[in-house]
Amino acid sequence: MDFYLIALIGLLISFLLVFIIMPVFIKTLVLHNLNQEVSEYALEEYKKKAKTPIMGGLLFVIIPVIVYLAINFGHIRNREMLMIILSFISFCSVGFLDDIMIILRRDNSGLSPKAKLLMEFVYCLLIYALFHQDIATTVMIPFLSISIDFKWLYLPFMIMLYLAEANAVNFTDGMDGLCAGVSAIAIISFTGLSFIMKKYDVVIFLSCLLGGLFAYLCYNHYPARIFMGDSGSLALGGLFASLGVILNKEVALFFIGGVFVYEMFCVCLQLTSVKLFHRRIFSYTPIHYAFVLKGYKETKVVAGFYLLAFVLAIIGFIIGVN
Repeated sequence: MDFYLIALIGLLISFLLVFIIMPVFIKTLVLHNLNQEVSEYALEEYKKKAKTPIMGGLLFVIIPVIVYLAINFGHIRNREMLMIILSFISFCSVGFLDDIMIILRRDNSGLSPKAKLLMEFVYCLLIYALFHQDIATTVMIPFLSISIDFKWLYLPFMIMLYLAEANAVNFTDGMDGLCAGVSAIAIISFTGLSFIMKKYDVVIFLSCLLGGLFAYLCYNHYPARIFMGDSGSLALGGLFASLGVILNKEVALFFIGGVFVYEMFCVCLQLTSVKLFHRRIFSYTPIHYAFVLKGYKETKVVAGFYLLAFVLAIIGFIIGVN
């Protein structure tokens, strides 16, 4: 079967399955009171979303993986794809445990940050141990035809990349449609890079994932009927990190996921300023909330971040092909 047709079929099947199953999933979550708990420090405007069900990310993680495997008759044809899917699922499991803790405790604390980072760290070590022979330790510097061989230092670099990317995507998940839409834009850019590099299995998998994300957005756009939860945001972060590593596009990832970098940078800057100088730089972080405090409507803030993500994804794509 033609490669383009396979990718299109994967996208359509994933879209239809997530779109059809999601209403039933939402009803089940609501029936069992499996919903979002809002922190006491949350903006007043967002406290009304406290009863919105979470863990919507489970569907756009599980279904695209199943569809991809079905298309390949249950086989993962190369170790690169095995690493990508393992990263995707393993980081989803961390998020799922965090979501479950939020539901059981009936507060927004979930797993402690230390426990979450420890689990992510262990998964990074496992992924490196299993696939280090498939990972290039050189980082390409675009436009300069220069490559830097990190050698044994690539392991701590890779761990930092995974942890930063996963939690940066997690910080971005806070407004209706924001994280899913920005992630979809980034995935489209990575799909293009994978196609140019003739990584057709990656293209097919990302097409399946795009179908699932597009269907999820039908229920997550404003006003959201479901949130992805950490099950989805950490999974996407793990996926982006694995794509950067396996495609050897770490620098391009910085730009393709530029919105996530921006969100993480603002949070880190805020925390550092508060701890060292007892003063806030921004009115609120994650930074997307600061725009709401300035009077912008949520939908306009999300649209603005989409535009920023689109521009950065194009820049990242250009960097990736050079």
